[in-house]
Amino acid sequence: MSDATPSSETPGFDDMARDIAEVPAVEVIVTVAVNLMSAAAVKLGLTEDGDKHKDLDEARKLVHALAGLLDASTTEISSFHAAPLRDGLKSLQLAFREASLVPDEPGQGPGEKYTGPVFG
Repeated sequence: MSDATPSSETPGFDDMARDIAEVPAVEVIVTVAVNLMSAAAVKLGLTEDGDKHKDLDEARKLVHALAGLLDASTTEISSFHAAPLRDGLKSLQLAFREASLVPDEPGQGPGEKYTGPVFG
């Protein structure tokens, strides 16, 4: 019968919690935002691989989640951090609009619920 307790060879929850406790909230928020931006760029086909990983349905979800995160956290992070993230979000929204065969109506694109309509 297998023992369900973690072994000393694998990092435990306490170790992970201690590592996370040392990271400021702003850094966590920015890191998550950058990860969402990177994933959205891949799904929009904006990487060197181009259309290989392009999936607009997945990109829509990622861009929308990024917009929601930025909308919710803008007052919590400084404009020093928020401004470039908002610029990146707008670039992704425009790229989504350009990549769509049938573009969404203004204000209906991914994340536009939070940012308002995005125009090129």
